[in-house]
Amino acid sequence: MIELPSTIINKLAIKLNATAEGLIKKGHPWVFSNSIIKQNKEGKVGDIAVIFDGKKNKFLACGFYDPQSPIRVKILQTNKPAAINAAWFANKVNEALEKRLPLLQTETNSYRLIFGENDGLPSIIADVYNNVLVVKLYATFWFYHLKDILPSIIQASGAATSVLRLSRNVQKESNEFNFKDGQILDGTLNNEVVIFKEHNIQFSANVIKGHKTGYFLDQRANRKRVGEMAKGKTVLDVFSYAGGFSIHALVGGANAVTSLDISKQALHLAKSNATLNYFTGRHDTICGDAFEELNKLAKASIKFDIVVIDPPSFAKSAAELDKALVSYKKLTYLGIQLVEKKGILVLSSCSSRVSSIVFFNLVEAVLKKNRINYSIIEKTLHDTDHPIGFKEGAYLKCIYVQLN
Repeated sequence: MIELPSTIINKLAIKLNATAEGLIKKGHPWVFSNSIIKQNKEGKVGDIAVIFDGKKNKFLACGFYDPQSPIRVKILQTNKPAAINAAWFANKVNEALEKRLPLLQTETNSYRLIFGENDGLPSIIADVYNNVLVVKLYATFWFYHLKDILPSIIQASGAATSVLRLSRNVQKESNEFNFKDGQILDGTLNNEVVIFKEHNIQFSANVIKGHKTGYFLDQRANRKRVGEMAKGKTVLDVFSYAGGFSIHALVGGANAVTSLDISKQALHLAKSNATLNYFTGRHDTICGDAFEELNKLAKASIKFDIVVIDPPSFAKSAAELDKALVSYKKLTYLGIQLVEKKGILVLSSCSSRVSSIVFFNLVEAVLKKNRINYSIIEKTLHDTDHPIGFKEGAYLKCIYVQLN
């Protein structure tokens, strides 16, 4: 392991307004800057902010202080005082691992070990691909605490190699430690493309240059479900990226699968991932804008037994919410036109600002408006390695609709 910096961590005392205090008592992990009504001194990135109860003046919570963010404090511990040190981090990492153990009993060696705030460790993601650990930081305060947490994550994962990834925002910030995106923290990386298993199906992740940490692990359960439905079927995988749904369908015995994505590079990756597995069906690709290409297919009266539509987040800010809802309605309408009678439409959303209730109701409203006779097969949320720890931590939802 590279030598990680040891730094002096200061503490500061904070009091909040009544509303924010109430939210913290209910388990919310964020304190916004405008909620702070009293602070004993200036704080710097990485300091530990100790929040005191406004009336009783007793310990309420503590967390990472970040003067560069409107979310000024990200909570680590509530109700009972604790020293935030290597032992504390080890306990949190082990708690997170415990939640993933059922998944690790399957033919899967790729999973999310740490899911930020949802595991009580804000702004840090730790994903495992076979024997490679990828740690991604979404806040610079982690630079001051990596020394305390990294050994525990490596031990829990059993990884031979550890890679550091930094979010775009963190990359923009200068850091005194010269941490770099794609830096090897521990072990040796012989190839930046790592082969891993997902329910016994092989995929690859570029852990240095790939999106997020190299792959999108969150749809694993839904990909498996589609694979189980695909035998003897024709399947359209829209926004296919690296071919997750496509390859599960092919290995599941689909007669033909079409992967549709705007990126030629993504489709090349999907084709490459497919070659890691045995299948007999045909694998076609369409490169283009999803809305335009779906329109073309609909006009040509081309239909599929299963249509999977798994778009990227359409609402990364509140201002984008209305536009996102319009896009989901369009995709639902287009999907309806492409599904064979008795076929299945699978629609997913990863926009955290669109709740599962809103999304599911929207899909059904479009079906009813177009007088479609349908039945809901199932609705799903997060897989076990993406636990939901607070309201804003929930983002993934998926609905399976059979058109009768």
